[in-house]
Amino acid sequence: MTPVRVGVFGLLGSGNLGNDGSLEAVLGYLRAEHPDAVVDALCGGPEVVAARYGIPATRLHWYRGEYRTASRAGAIAGKGLGKLVDVFRTAAWVRRHDVVIVPGMGVLEATLPLRPWGFPYSLFLLCASGRLTRTRVALVGVGAAAIRDRPTRALVRWSARLAAYRSYRDVPSRDAMREMGVDTARDEVYPDLAFALPTPSESAPSDSLGGGPVCVGVMDFHGGNDDRARAEEIHRRYLEGTTRFVRTLVEEGRPVRLVTGDECDEAVVAAILDAVGSPLVTAAKAASLADLMKEMAAADTVVATRYHNLICALKVGTPTLALSYAAKSEVLMAQMGLGAYCHPARDVDADRLLDQFRALERRSAELRRTLRERNQAAARQLREQFADLTTDLFPAPQHAHALRETP
Repeated sequence: MTPVRVGVFGLLGSGNLGNDGSLEAVLGYLRAEHPDAVVDALCGGPEVVAARYGIPATRLHWYRGEYRTASRAGAIAGKGLGKLVDVFRTAAWVRRHDVVIVPGMGVLEATLPLRPWGFPYSLFLLCASGRLTRTRVALVGVGAAAIRDRPTRALVRWSARLAAYRSYRDVPSRDAMREMGVDTARDEVYPDLAFALPTPSESAPSDSLGGGPVCVGVMDFHGGNDDRARAEEIHRRYLEGTTRFVRTLVEEGRPVRLVTGDECDEAVVAAILDAVGSPLVTAAKAASLADLMKEMAAADTVVATRYHNLICALKVGTPTLALSYAAKSEVLMAQMGLGAYCHPARDVDADRLLDQFRALERRSAELRRTLRERNQAAARQLREQFADLTTDLFPAPQHAHALRETP
């Protein structure tokens, strides 16, 4: 019997904690349900993935300067050549596997700035290679959103069509793919994969009369793919509104813990620390979603921007207010019973944000009970998701190998 060969694919190990958390959830499933599977990765940060998760990993792009802006002729030529080389590199990697899993992430959306020749092109190469080599490519618990840019839209649509399996992290994601021309009749919706991760123990809320600690998740936010013309204005308004909110909490004697979800968010943390200038404001150094969950479990209340910051807070049962930059955040908050506590990240109004924050804290005990119930339901649904994956993607190893060797 030949062990099943499983590849995992995506912008993993590149500094985004949410992406890595999705990978961790899928690896946990594979190790529990398919311990004999041989697993490796094609990803953005192979050194990090290999060291942290103990699996072999290959660099996603041949050209090492893929993520740097190309302004000189040599760099532009290097990127162009890299796109051609990646066609053959991706196909060769895919062919070595029986199954390739894209674990969660917003791979079918453009809610943040995105170029078609970046990750959408890489995802298309993956899915097309899977179809050509008869390797099953699975988009598992992914996020999607309607895309206006035609080249990006076309690449995303064809990637989804060519995948052998698709499931989504919310209903609007599935609806968006149907609107873009993908047949979603057999596609299912499950909670985000991060809800399958282990949960640290909940901390009891503070009894302090002045209020306990508040965890604020910040983001280097400049709007989405359609906001490039006013990206700096959006960033300025977000930073000013968030800073004023933090300053007000400090003036009321509340300790504030700043957290991030990506390496690029550190600049926002530094700006807030400098502007507020108080020992009550500290910054956490989180290396994983588990670290983030520990920070948020220790807080009375969380205010957060990044999608997976929200998931971490909701998963540990801490009342949470979302600085929402996309519909996915509002859908998540509604699913968890906190739909009334969303505030637009593009237009942070510190006074209104404070009013929402205080209203949230008044219902803290009730909302903690609600979150406990919703988390139990999410765990049940994800057990169903993993059972479906086993049924759909993992035939007997010798049968899968024979299928791939058949002309």
